[in-house]
Amino acid sequence: MESPTIVVVRSEVDPDAEYHCDALAGFVSSAAPSTREIDYPAGERPDLERADGVVLTGSTAGVYEVDERPWIADQQRLVRELIDREIPTLGVCFGHQIANAALGGTVEHVGTTARPVDADLADDPLFDDVSSVVPVTHGDVVTEVGDEMEVIASADYYHAFATRHRTAPLWTVQFHPEFTADLRDRLAADFDWKEDDHGFEDVNATRVIENFASMVADSSDSDE
Repeated sequence: MESPTIVVVRSEVDPDAEYHCDALAGFVSSAAPSTREIDYPAGERPDLERADGVVLTGSTAGVYEVDERPWIADQQRLVRELIDREIPTLGVCFGHQIANAALGGTVEHVGTTARPVDADLADDPLFDDVSSVVPVTHGDVVTEVGDEMEVIASADYYHAFATRHRTAPLWTVQFHPEFTADLRDRLAADFDWKEDDHGFEDVNATRVIENFASMVADSSDSDE
């Protein structure tokens, strides 16, 4: 039996910030060895006929920058196609925002949050064995979820902290499951990262990636 193929759709526009995409792709590859990466802003597009699952990465771009970055509208159409095809999809940070925006939700800039956050996680297979403390760095938030999206995690400052489509296999999280203590110094330099209440010793968010890969594998098996 072949390993399911997960496509990592990279959306970073700043070459100096690619490290978060690298980290996410690395953990996806560890969980699903048959992993491919594409650079969406550079014009690369996924072959959905060969994709068992898709991960949408974060980005320093904003989903509201459609006029300056036409690829954002293209990626919103991609989200809708993934839903129509029922391809399991995980959106991370920018991926969380663009998925909701693609379905009519709203995203606004509110200022940077960069710290471990204690979130209220719903009983969802994406969060199996995941600590409630998760790492975040973001300046934009989903203020209104997209059509057919429901909130599956919230934080004290952010209601729609993670969402899930009601009928399609689409999950999105505002936090960065790929962030570990290995990135602490880089996060401190780039985002003034703070660990006042919680630290990386409280975090095991990479489990989200493992859970998603398991769901992709289960979905792939059921389609055979």
